[in-house]
Amino acid sequence: MNRPRIRALGLALLSMGSIAALAGCDSNENADVANGRDLFVTKCGTCHALAEAGSTAAIGPDLDASFAAARAAGQDQDTFEGVVSAQIENPRQTEETDPTYMPGEIVTGQDAEDVATYVGSVAGVPGITPPIAPGGPGGQVFATNGCGTCHTFAAAESAGNVGPNLDSSLPGQSEEMILQSIVDPSAMLVEGFTDIMPADYEASIPPEDLDLLVEFLAENAGKDATAAAGTAPAGE
Repeated sequence: MNRPRIRALGLALLSMGSIAALAGCDSNENADVANGRDLFVTKCGTCHALAEAGSTAAIGPDLDASFAAARAAGQDQDTFEGVVSAQIENPRQTEETDPTYMPGEIVTGQDAEDVATYVGSVAGVPGITPPIAPGGPGGQVFATNGCGTCHTFAAAESAGNVGPNLDSSLPGQSEEMILQSIVDPSAMLVEGFTDIMPADYEASIPPEDLDLLVEFLAENAGKDATAAAGTAPAGE
């Protein structure tokens, strides 16, 4: 994959010249920043590093590095939102033979505005870190990788309903089975759900974080629900 080229293209677009040309764009006061963050984590964080989102991918440009100098020079959030909106609306030309190129319309409409507002508010902010997630280190991995946007899991305080409820589907599974469901989601589909889960987590999540995530899921699946019902989790 031609990764140096995608980085060079991205950083060129996010240069001071590009930012200055887009200055004056109005920020979207109606944007849903929380939705923008969720969308960034699930759709953009697999390619771009952004400290507040907890993403460290290096396929595309590091957005903190791309915006840091302009932010330090006094450019405002409206300008950053304009840059991100332009990138989303008119990404670099896609080459079918090079999967590192950013796809067109990765988010559209209000979702695109939400992502632009979110990125514009956090990219390049000195010392910014992700919010502390419930569940300790494994819960942080769960949150950082956007698992809660699709899955309900009481220990993570998430209520996503695109994918299976993990408190219902995971109890009784071994850590090996849980790991397989993460790195090869089509291997064991839960009845009633289609295979829309990304299949690249083995590459995009560091091995030590995968271990933390699997342990977190295995130790906590169904516990809060059974405790509320006054019973012990299965197998205990």
